[in-house]
Amino acid sequence: MTKTTQLAAGIVGLPNAGKSTLFNVLTHAGAEVASYPFCTIDPNQGVVPIPDPMLDKLAALLQPEKVTPATIRFVDIAGLVKNASKGEGLGNQFLGHIREVDALVHVVRCFHDPDVTHIYGDLDPKRDAQIVETELLLADVQTVERRMEKAERQAKSHTPQAEREKRLLEQLLQHLNQGRAARQFVQTFSQPSEQEQAAALVAELFLLTARRMVYVANMDEDEFAAWHTGTPSQQYEALAAHAREQGAVVVPIDAAFEQMLDDLSEEEAQEFLQEMGMEQTGLRRLLAAVLDVLELIPFYTVKGVETRSWLVRKGTTAPEAAGQIHSDMERGFIRAEVVPAEQLLAAGSFAAARERGWVRSEGRDYVVQAGDVVLFRFNV
Repeated sequence: MTKTTQLAAGIVGLPNAGKSTLFNVLTHAGAEVASYPFCTIDPNQGVVPIPDPMLDKLAALLQPEKVTPATIRFVDIAGLVKNASKGEGLGNQFLGHIREVDALVHVVRCFHDPDVTHIYGDLDPKRDAQIVETELLLADVQTVERRMEKAERQAKSHTPQAEREKRLLEQLLQHLNQGRAARQFVQTFSQPSEQEQAAALVAELFLLTARRMVYVANMDEDEFAAWHTGTPSQQYEALAAHAREQGAVVVPIDAAFEQMLDDLSEEEAQEFLQEMGMEQTGLRRLLAAVLDVLELIPFYTVKGVETRSWLVRKGTTAPEAAGQIHSDMERGFIRAEVVPAEQLLAAGSFAAARERGWVRSEGRDYVVQAGDVVLFRFNV
């Protein structure tokens, strides 16, 4: 009877990397910011609307009473430190918060500021990133080792399922001990059946390093200008190379600059960006990167007084997409009436698109495409 749980991204990193500043600009939530470690103890949360030019075009055409963008929940998780997996700093309290999100935004300090203490004294973005990731890996190793103890007891029964799980856990443990994230484990298998089993095990264990990762290189004005002009620092290049090894991307951001833009009107901010030779804010680039790593695509509903954007993972079927709106719609799904947003804009209305034969009737097996405008028919 309820809607599907909203996707969430957790903002992680060492203390004083700029996580709360970034969170504040993303969510306008005003999380406490201080120049000492652990000022964020309970995770702050905020729901962030996703900028969507297509939704704006649909709203301009249809003039609905209400326009609702898709959203992602961001969680500002307090800073991890070395040996957090053993309880150092605020330890497992924060590791537990990470288990509750779908993706990680890893903020890495790339700015110089003598007034903001660096917990390890000097600036080294790659080292800082590896400290956080090592703690996540160590926590995952502990999780797998605990599961191994249970699997070894069950394997004494010599059932094929128990022995298969024990072998898979041994492979996963070896993978983690080599410093490789759980999200890369599935790719170590070549057979689809093995990949499916590996993915199911990783999902069942709720491993921290199974979360998709986006790095944010939080820069000062000079560092960001160097990157923007194509001459990034060696420290940034080292971080970017590390991210590529992890199968991740880096989004360079000057969080202080983004905070300044946030205080301007939309028109003033756009003029300022144009003067700087920038097409969009760093926050927009970050949101796009998060959608990309989570493999999310938008679809739209335009019925009644509300025009709305929704996010689903690539490969989502029409009934599953209906379930994003309400579980009753998935349970009682009959069919989906679908028209691409561009064709709806060309037609001028859903009724006109139907008259032109552009509205298709799709069944339970239809896979929703980015930009679909969907009218769900259901009965409960």
